[in-house]
Amino acid sequence: MRARRLAVTLALTTLSLTTLTSMAAAPGPAAAHERLDSGHPDHVKHDLAKARKATARFTDERHAIKAGYMRTDDCVSSTEGGMGYHYVKEAYIGSTDPAKPAVLVYVPGHDGKRRLGALEYVVLDRDKNVNTDDDRPRMFGRGFDGPMPGHTPQMPVHYDLHVWLYKHNPDGLLAMFNKNVHCPAS
Repeated sequence: MRARRLAVTLALTTLSLTTLTSMAAAPGPAAAHERLDSGHPDHVKHDLAKARKATARFTDERHAIKAGYMRTDDCVSSTEGGMGYHYVKEAYIGSTDPAKPAVLVYVPGHDGKRRLGALEYVVLDRDKNVNTDDDRPRMFGRGFDGPMPGHTPQMPVHYDLHVWLYKHNPDGLLAMFNKNVHCPAS
């Protein structure tokens, strides 16, 4: 029940925000401009390949929906750039398995169609304290962003990590926002 409430909160309320400047400023071990686009250690290359193999079928959003990802219609952006539309699979919240991202992020295309741009991994903060990070998860050679407060009162303190596996991000593979993603005007 708690995981379902978090998934709904992530999918509907967090993603209904059109400006997430507080997320862009979330504390973390690395700045958004950290570049990890080349020269990855072998274990990171392996995990990236595993993530791509497991999610390649989701380039067609119909497959994501069939696999249990909840579609949203709110496009997320900030002054830092855009993210896009988040599709959440509640069963994968807390996963640090590269093949099981909690969120698939679809970017708006010029033709109005959505295209898979990024994967997002979401892990709840064990002690629910934004001032401690002894439980910071790591994937792809880097610690997650956060801990950050929930984006609504119902959403718990959490960590997240974006992986721009399907759309180039000039700020780096693991940056939170992408300057090349633009949400449609409301």
